[in-house]
Amino acid sequence: MPRLVPSDPPVRDTGGERVVWEALRAQLPDEAVLFAGVFLQDGVEQREIDLLVAWPDVGLVVVEVKGGHVSVDEDGTWRQGADKHAIDPIGQLRGVSHALTELLRRRGLDAGHARIAHVLALPHTPVPRDWESAGLSRAQVLDRDDLARAAGVVKRALDEHGSGHRPLLVEDVDPLVEFLTGAFPSHVEILAEAAEHQDRLDQLTAEQARLAAMFDRYPRLQVVGGAGTGKTWLALEVARRRAREGKRVALLCYSRGLGRYLQRITSEWSARDRPAYVGLFHELAHAWGAPRPEGEPPSDFWEETLPAALRELASATPLEKRFDAIVVDEAQDFGDPWWLSTLACLRDPADGGLFVFLDEEQKVFARDGAAPIDVPPVTLTENLRSTKQIAQLSGALRTDTVTPRGGAGAPVRVVESSFEDAIDRADEVLDALLDEGWEPGRLALLTTGSRHPMQHEVVSHHGYAGYWDEFFAETDVFYGHVLGFKGLERTVVVLAVNGFREGEDEDYARRLLYTGISRARMLLVVVGPRGELERVGGEAVRRRLADAEEWELA
Repeated sequence: MPRLVPSDPPVRDTGGERVVWEALRAQLPDEAVLFAGVFLQDGVEQREIDLLVAWPDVGLVVVEVKGGHVSVDEDGTWRQGADKHAIDPIGQLRGVSHALTELLRRRGLDAGHARIAHVLALPHTPVPRDWESAGLSRAQVLDRDDLARAAGVVKRALDEHGSGHRPLLVEDVDPLVEFLTGAFPSHVEILAEAAEHQDRLDQLTAEQARLAAMFDRYPRLQVVGGAGTGKTWLALEVARRRAREGKRVALLCYSRGLGRYLQRITSEWSARDRPAYVGLFHELAHAWGAPRPEGEPPSDFWEETLPAALRELASATPLEKRFDAIVVDEAQDFGDPWWLSTLACLRDPADGGLFVFLDEEQKVFARDGAAPIDVPPVTLTENLRSTKQIAQLSGALRTDTVTPRGGAGAPVRVVESSFEDAIDRADEVLDALLDEGWEPGRLALLTTGSRHPMQHEVVSHHGYAGYWDEFFAETDVFYGHVLGFKGLERTVVVLAVNGFREGEDEDYARRLLYTGISRARMLLVVVGPRGELERVGGEAVRRRLADAEEWELA
């Protein structure tokens, strides 16, 4: 087996990178090195290499992975996914290969003079053997049917298309590894990449993997778990498995951000795995004919009027357009009228499939609802997503026990501030984090009270669809509110505790804090009045904050 850097990399796509990585891991010789997720700072631009093979006596191969369905139009435009968005894999490969060579040479590393080639890996797409293009040879493509001989494809690409003056020498390898692993800015990227959990099957515990298959035995089930326990992955997996069985499936949620995330993930699935509908409960009603409100409607429009309209529309909808099974993520957001409407959308409202995933501790909306499921819930008790420090602090705000499974990370940081000054202080925190070397796309600033002015500005300029697409692009700092961020996460979260909704009780404040704190994977910075945090959170939070770092900004 080759040397692996890192030894077991988490992969952030829907399966493509991991599949190719595993094939190369199994096939490359012991003397080779297989890198995953290599970041290069090319001037002001940061580039990423999905996979990099360093093969002594052969050369270097840059591998760009494009999962899901990939196609090429007659005009040469490459497209990916169900929405067929345009991509430029050839440009990416050329750019990153050139950047790697130039960077190695500037640093005086002999590996910069070794032969180098690039390969486009399409692990879910078959490519005809006689396919060719002016920009990429078939020998430089690793398709679905090539996975069993992935190492051979890599070597052939070097033999036939490699550029450079000589093979990679054995003595070139250790300096190359030392440089590429040391190229991460201080501790930042090492920590971030070590904790990249993007709700994938091979990143779950064996217990959760068994749960996903066990759900096949039940027509209805309720899954309860704290933040970071893998509920969203399980919701996606249940929806996928039901769709693969040939059932018509809907995958629903309440919040825009989570809805967009679910749509992006499922758009990469094959057609047979994809649910018939993925998105917001409200948008399903509009899709079936409910009129959109003009202006800003009263709250009872969303809580009563629209659910009632959906029930009426569902009763008039032909059975073939209704659903065999409905999966609801973040189901604690659903009120009772919504559940009545959800059942009405089933072909069999009494016995049709219904699978709900929820965390009652994140119930931060003023509505009551209970899923119509009689069997006892399945409870998830392990936080897989966050570092131990973050999981322990968020767990201190829960009424039950969740076991941290993440590794040790940086201490939680606390910046003292009043409610009124919390946003300004949080902006100072962002500047300090950027100075430390954190990439902007790894950072999120969330508020508990009024929204950050940047959130208003981005939504006003791009609309909600563009606002959330910017979040998923991970190219800049994300500004959001705790209420809209449920089900999502960021490597670093700056939580600006700038007050709570007027008229709400302390239980609401506790749940809001819990929701915000639990969004961070690797580093959490809480900005606000520490005394108020301890008062709301109680003795358990006070004890956990005793281990936090008091961060005095310059």
